[in-house]
Amino acid sequence: MIKVAVTGACGRMGSGIIKTILQQDDMEIVAAIEAPQSPLEGKDVGEAIGVGPLGVKITSAENLSKALKDSKAQVLVDFTIATAAINTIKTTADCGVNLVVGTTGFSEEQLKQIGESVSKNNIKAVISPNMAIGVNVFFKILKDLAPVLADYDVEIIEAHHKHKKDSPSGTAVRAFEIISEETDRNPADVGVYGRHGLVGERTKDEIGVHAVRGGDIVGDHLVLFAGDGERLEIVHRAHSRQAFVSGVIKALRFILKAENGKINDMADVLGIK
Repeated sequence: MIKVAVTGACGRMGSGIIKTILQQDDMEIVAAIEAPQSPLEGKDVGEAIGVGPLGVKITSAENLSKALKDSKAQVLVDFTIATAAINTIKTTADCGVNLVVGTTGFSEEQLKQIGESVSKNNIKAVISPNMAIGVNVFFKILKDLAPVLADYDVEIIEAHHKHKKDSPSGTAVRAFEIISEETDRNPADVGVYGRHGLVGERTKDEIGVHAVRGGDIVGDHLVLFAGDGERLEIVHRAHSRQAFVSGVIKALRFILKAENGKINDMADVLGIK
């Protein structure tokens, strides 16, 4: 039985992850973490998310280390925000607990710190800007397609709900990185984030990245390859957050057999490197 701790346990993603884990025969929820000073602290997480008592009390993030040790958690799942997740990840790694992280918006320095924590503590980790299975097939298609269409103009358009805090999305950023890598472009030189005013003609190497925010859009990503006389559009649309939760379940099953001290992504989980 895989013993799982979940941060942001009563949020949109956290509650969905918990509900799906409850449907698995080989997993159990052993710890539920919420933000400091949460009014839910001390309540049964099952009652808080509407599934009935589970016998697992909600713990403040301030007591994360104790919660992980007392519960004997094997892996922690984090879908929160980067500023909170970085401390959660470091504490979890220091406790020797493995990680599945779908939080986005990490800076380069934060990603470096995460890598160092995973390596230093010799834990197992799956960290991905998007856990959806279809999105990671989308990434693989972009990786294969970009070199073939290296002379085409590339534009990336993403759309998310009005509550999303980071922009562009982690998925759009990863798509941009893949295309840059596969076409020998320096990401620092070619990214154009939105256009306004008299910007002049499009340059040959630039890659446009555009963010749309509104309503309850779960997550849409489109990569446009535009050539003379034709264009090719690669699209992924998430219909619900269950797409991300399904990827988390696969990552949880993968992680116990993963290599120690290394960060894996969903391509590793799915075997589509």
